[in-house]
Amino acid sequence: MQRGAEGADRDRAVALVTGAGRGLGAAIARELAPDHELLLGARTTASLESILTELPGATGWPVELTDYPAVAAAAAPIERLDVLVHNAGIADLGTIAESSVRQWRETLEANLIAVVELTRLLLPALRAAHGHVVLINSGAGLRANAGWSSYAASKFGLRAFGDALRLEEPSIRVTSVHPGRIDTDMQREIVAGEGRTYDPAQFLRPETVARTVRTAIDTPRDGHPTEIVLRPR
Repeated sequence: MQRGAEGADRDRAVALVTGAGRGLGAAIARELAPDHELLLGARTTASLESILTELPGATGWPVELTDYPAVAAAAAPIERLDVLVHNAGIADLGTIAESSVRQWRETLEANLIAVVELTRLLLPALRAAHGHVVLINSGAGLRANAGWSSYAASKFGLRAFGDALRLEEPSIRVTSVHPGRIDTDMQREIVAGEGRTYDPAQFLRPETVARTVRTAIDTPRDGHPTEIVLRPR
């Protein structure tokens, strides 16, 4: 029996979801769990404990995505990958006048460069499966607002990466998902930083975005969902 990753049964499709310990990543994991062998990524094993308890068939994939030798070692056993969902990222917001070289470097590193490198390492596995790369982008990847410059730059870059990957790797489907703001712990931190009262009804539910990701993955092979924009009502 061929295996797509250490311990992954090739009777089912294999999916790797980064940033899967909570929020949107955990919601995507739940959505894919019924018919995918899941590799769930996060920085630490501890941050995956809850979702792995909830989804006992899943396998933890703890690695710091900006530690590139560690990423290469973690990716090496994966021989075939049907779905790669890039969900991990950071949002360090502030005006250009208040920003620093450190902030820009860390944001671009986490949200763009680490995505590029993990995808590059997994290209042979994705090609073998005629796989699907899903990039969790943002409305900030379509327009930049005041106070969001470094984050928007990273997401504009992520969109450009997806566009180029789609053309360079015709056997792989690449979907950029641009959701509006989502009801997550990260969103609560952002709203607190903006000095506003948090109202979850103003934001998309993680489950709604996860269902959209699932719909893209389930699109029949004659269709290529290249870009999805989702906004709160």
